[in-house]
Amino acid sequence: MYGANTNSPLRGDYSRARADFTVEQSWHPYTQDDHALWRRLYQRQSQLVADHACREFAQGLARTDCSARIPDLEDINAMLTPASGWRLVAVPGFIPDEQFFRHLAARQFPVTVWLRKPEEFDYLVEPDIFHDFFGHVPMLFDRGFGDFVQRYGEQGLRALEVGALPLIARLYWYTVEFGLIEDRAHPQDGLRAYGAGILSSGGETPYSTESPLPLRVRFDMRRCMRTRYMIDDFQKTYFVIRSIDELKAAVAQDTVPLLRQLQGEPELQPDTLYPGDQPVPPRPAAAAASRPRAAA
Repeated sequence: MYGANTNSPLRGDYSRARADFTVEQSWHPYTQDDHALWRRLYQRQSQLVADHACREFAQGLARTDCSARIPDLEDINAMLTPASGWRLVAVPGFIPDEQFFRHLAARQFPVTVWLRKPEEFDYLVEPDIFHDFFGHVPMLFDRGFGDFVQRYGEQGLRALEVGALPLIARLYWYTVEFGLIEDRAHPQDGLRAYGAGILSSGGETPYSTESPLPLRVRFDMRRCMRTRYMIDDFQKTYFVIRSIDELKAAVAQDTVPLLRQLQGEPELQPDTLYPGDQPVPPRPAAAAASRPRAAA
């Protein structure tokens, strides 16, 4: 038996947080209802991502096999760290940007401990453990993607030094959260998603690859960093990479010179095709043009 509902991890409870904003996960207080809700979320998303997720995500998801209950993060670390050098650290919710970048730079991925409520099944304002775990952790089993995220954390710290947080945040948003891939090594796979914000969302998973409504353009870091994004609706533009190596190459060098250049340039709108963009068509089985409400 698990604890009563009142013992579930509290949403945004920072009272137990350490100086680096980590907490103990305290797995046992998750309730039977929590685990049942987790299973519902997991079943829905695992069925959806089978047709829409990239190979790296599918392989990582198969290694975790957490369909039955909310995972114990230390159990996952026993598999994740040998595979890619990453480990998961529990946090109560959003944490300050500097500490977030420091965790990434140290190959530590922050995972929120609380789970959404049943009425938030289809829509969640802020990330919970399902988004953080189901969406992000499978990709971290891929060492190449893990290298990119670590390097991103290092560059995020540099961006803070020069006051360029909005620019570096857009890079994360349009790749780690809402990135698409058309893998040139596996062209038969077609357009797939690797971003956690897509793959943890019941609505945006098919929308991102099939709908004719949004723009999809080849990844370009300058264009990506200048483009505003949506926080309460499906994205209007997705950036498409051809390989994980393309991401790694984008942040291989110090990004500060580029950030300084872009600080003087105007923002780009998320629903506009600009000169130089290389459009990418949706998957052949295009979805209907209607768009449901955004989901986390």
